[in-house]
Amino acid sequence: MSKLRIYIAGHNGMVGSALVRQLQSNPDVTLITAGRSELDLTNQAAVQNFFQKHQIDQVYLAAAKVGGIHANNEYPAEFIYENLMIEANIIHSAHQTDVQQLLFLGSSCIYPKLAEQPMTESALLTGTLESTNEPYAIAKIAGIKLCESYNRQYGRDYRSVMPTNLYGPNDNFHPQNSHVIPAMMYRFHEAKQAGADEVVIWGSGTPMREFLHVDDMAAASVHVMNLSTATYEANTQPMLSHINVGTGVDCTIRELAETMKRVVGFDGKLVFDSSKPDGAPRKLMDVSRLRAQGWQACISLEAGLMQTYKWFLKHQKELRH
Repeated sequence: MSKLRIYIAGHNGMVGSALVRQLQSNPDVTLITAGRSELDLTNQAAVQNFFQKHQIDQVYLAAAKVGGIHANNEYPAEFIYENLMIEANIIHSAHQTDVQQLLFLGSSCIYPKLAEQPMTESALLTGTLESTNEPYAIAKIAGIKLCESYNRQYGRDYRSVMPTNLYGPNDNFHPQNSHVIPAMMYRFHEAKQAGADEVVIWGSGTPMREFLHVDDMAAASVHVMNLSTATYEANTQPMLSHINVGTGVDCTIRELAETMKRVVGFDGKLVFDSSKPDGAPRKLMDVSRLRAQGWQACISLEAGLMQTYKWFLKHQKELRH
């Protein structure tokens, strides 16, 4: 029996590298990867040639241009253009080369800014998006609809998973362009190294957020990819193809900061700057559908942060900006 040839698009990123860790120990799998220097995913002809050459059986579409609020605000054109091109090229090339199975990785930002909490899959396209990341969110919604359209017209089995806030090894630790956990970890570490008396946290500390370790995300992705069609489609509305992935548990930003302080070993005090924006009061995913399909997260926030901080300490020289 020949090995399953699996292409992981974006294998050097946080999610893609977690998928590599998840799948590389499987003796029945041959992993196919290509870095940016080898393959420009925004180039349609190059992507088509790559698919024709490699005889791919399955695709995990984890490649994306990502960033925090600052990056989304500063580079909206790049965020919508690059993400649309990447997903359109890969999904269409997969179809053209008769790849039947594909998993598209999206984001919880696809849901309306004022979506009822916890956010269910059916909240998609029921309201206005958060303005700061609207270009990125629209690109991700387009990815879901691409998968749905190829399924409907050509009978493909292209699935989509929408993760909550992810963190872990290979995250972006840029002080301005990163998400809350890596940005906070970087600042606590710098404060500890400098012997600072305090760390200032933006906002009141009251907003609630959900966080998922990227290794849990990779495990969930493989689980969803391998579900039978009947199980995958269970509990869904017609044409509602995506599945939320999260812990189903959230915490306040204050609780996150207190946990981070403990993990990093910072002895100073926390100061919350209420003059800075809080963002949405709560963002929590409804993960009941995924649980009904036999998967739930197993890495606690504190354990995940400890593992991530160990990785950060090992790689911090490479992460200097």
